[in-house]
Amino acid sequence: MASEHAAGFEPAEQLAKDRESVRKRFWIKLKRVVAGLPFAEDLLAAYYCAFDKRTPRHVQVALLGAIAYFILPFDFIPDMMPILGFTDDAAVLATAIRLVATHIRPEHRDAARAALKRGIDREG
Repeated sequence: MASEHAAGFEPAEQLAKDRESVRKRFWIKLKRVVAGLPFAEDLLAAYYCAFDKRTPRHVQVALLGAIAYFILPFDFIPDMMPILGFTDDAAVLATAIRLVATHIRPEHRDAARAALKRGIDREG
């Protein structure tokens, strides 16, 4: 019965266990779609929090799962669909952020803004 409620998330859970793959694939996809991504700053802040060694493990896991869902090439609503494409990604990310919001520090937000300002020209 538990699998009914997790349908579609298994690949994200698997990917989230491989931190280096998440790191590499995150930057590749973000560079490709950042211009049309209204939640880019939140996504980057979540990324910096997830890879911060001071972040508790359970928070890292929650954020890595949301980031993994973002980088997967398939999801509930295909990312290439105008307007709607990233709504599911935004919902998954927003839920994860809501659960762990107190752990996303001002320095994570500052790093996200700095990355966007410099045009995402280099990885984290």
